[in-house]
This record gives sequence, structure tokens and C-alpha cells, in this order.
Amino acid sequence: MKNEVALQVKNLKKYFRLGKGQDLKAVDDVSFEVYKGETFGLVGESGCGKSTTGRTIMGLYNATEGEVFYKGDDVHKMNNKEKFALNRQMQMIFQDPYASLNPRSTVKEIISEPMEIHKMFSNEKEKLDRVYALLEEVGLNRDHANRYPHEFSGGQRQRIGIARALALDPDIIIADEPISALDVSVQAQVVNLMEKLQQEKELTYLFIAHDLSMVQHISDRIGVMYLGHMVELTESEELYNNPLHPYTRALLSAIPIPDPDVEDEREQIVIEGEIPSPINPPSGCVFRTRCPMAMEACAEVTPKWQEIGKGHYVACHLYNDEIDDSPSSAQGSGGVKVNIR
Repeated sequence: MKNEVALQVKNLKKYFRLGKGQDLKAVDDVSFEVYKGETFGLVGESGCGKSTTGRTIMGLYNATEGEVFYKGDDVHKMNNKEKFALNRQMQMIFQDPYASLNPRSTVKEIISEPMEIHKMFSNEKEKLDRVYALLEEVGLNRDHANRYPHEFSGGQRQRIGIARALALDPDIIIADEPISALDVSVQAQVVNLMEKLQQEKELTYLFIAHDLSMVQHISDRIGVMYLGHMVELTESEELYNNPLHPYTRALLSAIPIPDPDVEDEREQIVIEGEIPSPINPPSGCVFRTRCPMAMEACAEVTPKWQEIGKGHYVACHLYNDEIDDSPSSAQGSGGVKVNIR
């Protein structure tokens, strides 16, 4: 495991003011590090705050509190000139490969626009050669350069989005659910392409997704989010072999297994109730209203973020020796199975 820190997120918060003194707490005190050359997976149900985390790291949203460090500098304290330079080092791949591409621009214009903004080339030929090279790197060809986004399939459009993200030779790419809008048959092709490019260009990925099986395939380490909080973080293999947090266990149990005999025999973990509102999250542990193992202390004390094993972090009172483990009467109801969409 590489240990040179490429990106450090410390106590990051992003609240959206709704008026009347109410805040939607999309990201609430999240901390993690991304090592150079690795793929860090960020997973959770829809609405857990993972995409907002990625956009706040990029600077698309201003942080309410907390810090994001790139090479020792806080992204949210940079001046405009420093942010402009940062854009060359940190790029983003968006979820919807059609909405993120200008329908009135050709592929050549879409990919070359960042180069023009940053004045990478002094003449048109150098710029075009770079566009053609990028198209070939992502599995397209130079004949596609003069076409428009609507002329391509979803998978091809995402390849164009990847080429645009690579145009400035970045160090870090934040991929915000880059395969969720694609057909299943195309998802693996795009993931394989991203892995190939990572090896060739020594890229660092923050890979945001809700498809846990795909995240397991591509990620070196994985962080699990719930209602704006990080609840567990460890290496990919360790997370799938030894999940600690009840929410992580429930998510993993919802992944279908292709062997019907094994699938029929295994027990799917059922958690109760509905996801609380991020406007008024539960006191103590935010997962307690749905947790089958909730204790009285879960409603009163916020679980501390602690390292249980080497590199394996969790925020859960089940692993706090100072907490009384008597059952809580404040559990949810309804027997709703976890459904990852």
C-alpha cells in the first residue's frame, strides 16, 4: 500500500442553508486520506453525501467547515490564481455523460477547451494532435473529433468525458459515479479503461459509487458513508471479509451472489425504518434509528472514530469498551431491507 498522501480531508462539513434557521447537513465531519496512486472508493446509499463530498473537495461547493489539503495547501483557502493552477492537477468525471457534455460543441471542442483556457499549446496543430491522442487513449479514434455528443452511445460519451478529464494531465481524478448511468455490459469496459489509464499515467482516483461489487473490484481502500458521516474505512479486501459496522454489513448482504445455491442459503441482514432527514438527523449515532444492534448510549453519545485494526477505522459503540451495551428501546420499526439503487 502506498503511503504518500495525495489528498487529505479533515473534519469536512457541507451544510446547505434552507432558511428559517434550518440546515441540510449533507456532509458532517468527514475525514480521510487518499494515497498517491491508489483508488479510494467512497460508497453509500443515495443521499448519504458522497457526491457532495467529492464536489466540495473539488471546490465546486464551498466547505462550511473543515479542510481539504492538496500537497500541503488548503484548497478552500486558495486565491483565484492558486485555484486556477489546482484545476490542472485535479479533475472530475461526472455521473451523467450526456448532461456533462455541451451538446452544441464537437468532441474536438469539448476536449480542447481546458487546454485553451490553460494555454497549453501555442498552435492549433499541437492542440489537435493532443486531442487525437486522447481519443485513441480512451478507445475512440480521430474521426470522432468532429462529431457531436448526441451521435454517441452512453459508454462512448463517458469515454469522451474521461478524455476531457485527462486533457490537462491531472494527478487526481474524482469520479462521481462514472458508471451508474451506463448499461451493465458497458460498465466493466469503462472501469477497465480507468484502471489501464491509472497504471499508464500514475493517476490517483477518488471513486464515488453505490455499486459495492464494482467498488470492490477497482478500489484499494473503501470508505462507507451514511447520512453525511463516515462510518467505516479500511482496505477493500478487509472490508468485504470483515465488515464491522452494522450498516456496512447490511450493505454487503444486499449484494447478489451469482451462485443460486449460495444466494438461497445466506441470510440477508434486514435493517429497520427509513433513512432520517439530514435536516434533522438523530442524536448520538445517526444510524441508531435503523440499527438492529442499537444500545441506549447510541441515542446519547456520538460514536468516536477509532482504529480497531491496522488501517481499519469504524465509528460504532459496539467497539467502545467504555459504553454500556444494554439494548435500546429507541429502535426503528418496519423491517425494511436495504435496497441499493
